[in-house]
Order: sequence, then C-alpha cells, then structure tokens
Amino acid sequence: MKFSKTMMATTALTVATGTIAFAAAHGMSDSMTLVSWGGAYQDSQQKAYVEPYLEMHPEVSSTWDESSAEAVAKLRAMNEAGNVTWDLVDVVAADAIRLCDEGLAMEYDPDELLAAAPDGTSASDDFGDLIVSDCYIPQIVYSTTFGYRTDMVPEGVEAPSQICDVFDLEKYPGKRALEKRPINNMEWALLCDGVAKADVYDVLETDEGQDQALAKLGTIKDEVIWWSAGADTPQLLADGEIFMGSTYNGRLFSVIVDQKQPVGMMWDAQVFDLDGWIIPAGLPEDRLARVKDFLMFATDTQRLADQAKYISYGPARASSAPLVPEDMKMHMPTDPANAANTFLYNYEFWADYRDDIDAKFQSWLAQ
Repeated sequence: MKFSKTMMATTALTVATGTIAFAAAHGMSDSMTLVSWGGAYQDSQQKAYVEPYLEMHPEVSSTWDESSAEAVAKLRAMNEAGNVTWDLVDVVAADAIRLCDEGLAMEYDPDELLAAAPDGTSASDDFGDLIVSDCYIPQIVYSTTFGYRTDMVPEGVEAPSQICDVFDLEKYPGKRALEKRPINNMEWALLCDGVAKADVYDVLETDEGQDQALAKLGTIKDEVIWWSAGADTPQLLADGEIFMGSTYNGRLFSVIVDQKQPVGMMWDAQVFDLDGWIIPAGLPEDRLARVKDFLMFATDTQRLADQAKYISYGPARASSAPLVPEDMKMHMPTDPANAANTFLYNYEFWADYRDDIDAKFQSWLAQ
C-alpha cells in the first residue's frame, strides 16, 4: 500500500509538473480569475464552458469572483493601483461601453479572437449588431422583468400582467422588490406616468424628466425592498416576503421551473439587455494568452447553445439559436409569446448618464 501511494504521488507530481511545463511552454498562465454575477447564471457558465474547458486543460485552475455588479468601480480602483487581478469580466453592455471609453477594457478584433460559425460565417457577422463596443464580447440576450407570488394575488383579482400593475398598490397591495439602481426603474416609472415609449430617453435626459421618474417611484417607495444581487428577488419570492419583484428572467426561470415555487412571470415591458465579457486592459502576456485560448472555446456556437440548456437566456450568436433545446425556447425572452411588448434598453444613454443619475438616485433613496 505504501508503495502504491508513493507511486500515485510520484505520478501525480509528474503529471502536474508536465502540465505546468506545457502551459509555460505555450506562454499561458495556468490559472484564471473570472468575474461574474453568481447564482444560476454563473452556474450556467460553469457547466456550459468552464468545466469542459478545464477537462481539456487539467493544468489550469479557475476562480470565480462574484463582483460584476461593481465591476466598473473595482476596475477603476485596480487600474489606479496598478494591480489588475481579474482576467475576464462579465458585464452588461453599458458598463462595457464605459470601461472601453475609459481605456480599462481591451479592444479586440472579433474575427481574430472568436471562432467562426460552423458554416464558416465570420464571428463578426455571426454576433452582428450585438457587438455594441470595440471591447465587448457578447454572450447572451436576457431581460429584466417581474415575477409575482401566484398565491398572494388578491381573491377575485386577475394576476398582474401589465408593468403599471407594479405601481398599483390599491389593486395589488404588498411589498415589491426593485433593483437598487436607476436603470430600468426610471424607464418603467416614466412609462407608467404617461410618457410614450419612444420619448422615454428624451425625457430622462432632462432634470425635469428625472424628477418625474423619481416622483412616480416615490408613490411605491414605502413598499419597496431594494435589491443589489440578482439572486435577491428569487429568494424574497421563495420566502414569501414580497408579492412581486424585478430580476433577470433566467433567475425567475430557476425559481419557477427548478425550485417549483408558486411564482408567475410578468413579461410586459421586459427590458432587453446584453451580457458578455470584457478583457481588462494591460494583462501580462501569459494571462492574456490563457484568456484568448479560453474565449475561443467558451464563445463558440456550440458552447453558447449549451448554456441555454441551463438557463433561459438567448445565445448572442445567430448560429447558436437553432441548437437551443426545444423545451427551453418557450422560456426565452425572445419567444414571440413573451415579447409582445418589450422595451429596448439604450446602452449609449446609460453609458453617458449613469454616473450623474446614479448619484441623484442614491440621494433620493437616502431621503
């Protein structure tokens, strides 16, 4: 037994030494720090392409940091300190635009960094208009929408189905959960205060429009629990602490389908957005080489389709869509039955106005 253990230890050491030597010979780091949002979304990333990549490369280890919600502030601080410890960061489109504009994210050529589609279509054509920034590598299309407790709908009242039901405390009394940031909340408030969908961002760029949105939000402020993490609303719904709340559609899918909680989806005025990767600017060569190798695999047609097996977010590549399992298509925000009234998120607006409106929104919250 002692001999076997010695042999096993020797073999393990030999393999480890060999794989480290392989990584070093190819100029690649043997570790990656990936930044994402935690919860069901991060789990889908882990299953769809991180675990398969690590199986192909046993010499590599990966670590998750669940700080995507604070990615802009943290990358600014890391850059200022000259110590960027993240290798790949998952962010929404508006944050990617800001990081790119500030020189904190690396610009890239899609047709060099990303795999072509199986039929030879270039990556730039396959991702198309979803590459909204020179630094952005889109992965999924998702939406922010509302879920509600089906067993808390007042007797004799129809279940909420319109976005303005969120602001109707008389018909639908009870606690709401809203994200602790202005994005989406301000748009929904203006829509429910009579502003036409086409005019929302023209109104919101004025001080008067921002005050109008905050005044509308003020009508329900006493009944709002403000959330910061995508997993908060599903947990609050599962615990019965709120009647309805906003979150990402994939999180609601998980609480409804996987956890089988008494929760319904409300798709009206769902806000489409993108999620994807940025590479922090200035990575050392060996870390950048590993990131490039990983990205070529993790964003190909099959891997993005595989992610849709685990969460109801649409893949960003056109060539992945036909590979999405049939039983998942009905849960996608882009399904025609769910997309009757969507709201198109304006990335450029929030890239330009985010800091100023954030400050105003947080001041209003503190009042």
